[in-house]
Amino acid sequence: MVIYLPAQSLDDEPLLDELTPREIVRELDKYVIGQADAKKAVAIALRNRIRRQKLDPEMAEEVMPKNILMIGPTGVGKTELARRLAKLANSPFLKVEASKFTEVGYVGRDVESMIRDLVEIAIDMVREERLNEVGERAEHIAEERILDLLMPTPPPAVEGEVVESVERTREKLRERLRAGKLDDRMVEVDVKERGPTFEVSTQGGTEEMDINLKDILPGLFAGRTRKRKMRVGEALDYMIQEEEQKLIDVDQVTRVAIERVERSGIIFLDEVDKIAGREGGHGPDVSREGVQRDILPIVEGTTVNTRYGFVRTDHILFIAAGAFHVSKPSDLIPELQGRFPIRVELKSLTEGDFIRILKEPKNALIKQYQALLDTEGIKLSFTEDALQEIASFATRVNESAENIGARRLHTILEKLLEEISFDGPDLKKKNVKIDAAYVRKQLAAIVKDQDLSRYIL
Repeated sequence: MVIYLPAQSLDDEPLLDELTPREIVRELDKYVIGQADAKKAVAIALRNRIRRQKLDPEMAEEVMPKNILMIGPTGVGKTELARRLAKLANSPFLKVEASKFTEVGYVGRDVESMIRDLVEIAIDMVREERLNEVGERAEHIAEERILDLLMPTPPPAVEGEVVESVERTREKLRERLRAGKLDDRMVEVDVKERGPTFEVSTQGGTEEMDINLKDILPGLFAGRTRKRKMRVGEALDYMIQEEEQKLIDVDQVTRVAIERVERSGIIFLDEVDKIAGREGGHGPDVSREGVQRDILPIVEGTTVNTRYGFVRTDHILFIAAGAFHVSKPSDLIPELQGRFPIRVELKSLTEGDFIRILKEPKNALIKQYQALLDTEGIKLSFTEDALQEIASFATRVNESAENIGARRLHTILEKLLEEISFDGPDLKKKNVKIDAAYVRKQLAAIVKDQDLSRYIL
């Protein structure tokens, strides 16, 4: 599973270089409730990165990132903390389940695929940033090209008065184009031909690469185009993309992306407790230890070959996480334990935490449901005792069934708001208030029923 974080920053968020560890924690508080120790640890790790970048190159090379091991049950905020940290730092971020490398068919080299995936994410991030920079210029050029198709420019020999008239007509056409009134008109566009592609699978692993024949034989396909009729709206989109690609320096994008991975990449290794196994075992235990030994050089610092070039992993920050219900951190091989010097334990969530999670974070669940229903004119509100009741139900179900932490709130709220979501478009009363009585009415059967899995998975 890959989580992609686009390169964007909110206007109201301060620049990273200006953030002290205390301020980093305050930023994380906007999205994650509680877990002060874990926030403190990741804030220090992030601040140390900023400090390292201010050192002279020789000393900076010696300062290794302090990797973090998060220990705690599912649904308490481990992934969200790492994800928000990466977003705050505008860093390439990858979440990968360590247990996937123990699956049948995987070989040791595939552990390197996490670095290749991280590079792809960084490439997308940098390309998106460049697209934002050149977007306006590309739109202007594409607009002029469309206007040329709709109304070819007259030859220079035409008298000045006629040229002036043509320019006025062109401006009127521009206004209609921007208003979308010409979108359905047909135009003939020169479309570049693409060379055939095929895939190669290397023996060293399952890394796949697309090989385009026009890259191998540039003279064969260079400049070949064909005429294609399309609507103006579609043609404008095509031309904008074409102009954007011309304005972006692909080599520079690649260089910046690789540098960003090497300097500020973050990899979140989830379910690391599932690969905790030591020598002397048989079957799965040996497989788990093998995966640990494959991961070790990447965490220690090595060079990985990607389709964009070699990438050093020395200064990538690794955050490992696991519930460690059955195993414990000391079950990891000693070499790998030593590469995660910062250990933080995340606490199970209480009923009070659930209430805060429902309403306090910027992306709070209540705010999400209110925004969704507001698209259909429904004003959804919750009383304080309703929030108390929802948190109480979530706590009870977590205690009597599988404890999945804050994820339980998602399933509880889905069940609670099922009828309102279904009837939403047809509701006559657009102001809907959820109180404790409604919560009990909708959810009481769930807690009473012994087979809880019928309702909440």
